[in-house]
Amino acid sequence: MGAHTLQTQSEGLGTNPVITDPITTQQHGSSLIVFNGGYSSNALDPIDNYGNRWKQLGNDVPFGNGYGDRFNVKAYVALAAKGGPGHTVSFIKNGNAAGEISVPFIEIKDAGVLRDISQTYAPTGTTMSSGTVTTNGPATLIAVWWGDGGIKRMTAVPNNGFTVIDSYLKLPDNSGVQCAVAYKQVAAAGRYNVSWEGAPAQGAILWLLAFQSK
Repeated sequence: MGAHTLQTQSEGLGTNPVITDPITTQQHGSSLIVFNGGYSSNALDPIDNYGNRWKQLGNDVPFGNGYGDRFNVKAYVALAAKGGPGHTVSFIKNGNAAGEISVPFIEIKDAGVLRDISQTYAPTGTTMSSGTVTTNGPATLIAVWWGDGGIKRMTAVPNNGFTVIDSYLKLPDNSGVQCAVAYKQVAAAGRYNVSWEGAPAQGAILWLLAFQSK
């Protein structure tokens, strides 16, 4: 596990572009993930200050729970990335500059391969379960939770030995995009998943990614 940060902007108080806080990443040998959770109209790819090439993982995932197509989550990865001190990622908010947005930015050290990925939408409940990823050796697993409830205070706690590293679970009155990021280091090949226990009951967009060195 490497450096990480979570940038959030609440509804009506956002700025364009949204820029993460700077972190210090490895010069070489890391992979990077960044997510854009917020207005669907803010649809441009990320830019970072080390000139990495970002690839979107799958398709945009719209939030359910009556939001229509206004909000979604987009995930991007940069494998074998360049890095260093003061590393930031930004999104130009071409659709709604003032809109709410949450941007987790995560470094996975010494990981040149995204071995497997699962993206699921857990239905409303207090237990929200991911899909399964498969590894053929030691790996770093990254789990990201995006709750869909119209609530301001909530919990989201992963099981199976995952540790939360960043979260935004206490929202301001003007609203925001709730999010939690967790990781787990595994020492052997296997099949892995994670369930999140949370209250009050809601649905959640869930990602689980398995990174390996080769």
